[in-house]
Amino acid sequence: MLQHALIQRIDARDRAWYLRLVLAESAPTMTLNFWKMLTHVGGVTASIIIAFVPLGFAEDAYKIAAVQAAWTLGISHLIVQVIKRNVVRVRPAERVQLISHVALPDKFSFPSGHSAAAMSVAFIHAFTFHSLAWPMLGIATIVGFSRVRVGAHYPGDVLIGQLIAIATGVLVLRLW
Repeated sequence: MLQHALIQRIDARDRAWYLRLVLAESAPTMTLNFWKMLTHVGGVTASIIIAFVPLGFAEDAYKIAAVQAAWTLGISHLIVQVIKRNVVRVRPAERVQLISHVALPDKFSFPSGHSAAAMSVAFIHAFTFHSLAWPMLGIATIVGFSRVRVGAHYPGDVLIGQLIAIATGVLVLRLW
């Protein structure tokens, strides 16, 4: 994977940013708990619940948004998993020898599934719930950032995960 000089430079910068952003092992408990709580918003359970909330409380276009969010979430998850199993980038905690502050769902880092999940749901709902668009996209972005803070991903993993989600969302909206 890292034979090419450009990829090596990108990887080195990604690791440098990671080392600047990851929480130290000695981080205050409140700080650590805050970032851990945020990172779980991008987990499977939270993402599915948030995607489907409009089904129980809304009508018409809002129900369609829930279905679109579910499709975007599912498709982006499949794309992330295929890429993870082919790129096989080792998690930063293993490579840089720092602690991960959360349980890791698998051993592969690139791209971030939590970041993709949070952005998938936020992106689709932002098109329907216009007044909540910026807060939803902001929270999804911060969820991605939390994956770096807790030591689970490099910044590049998060960025690519979020871009996969956005591209998948655009595709779902165009095909709908």
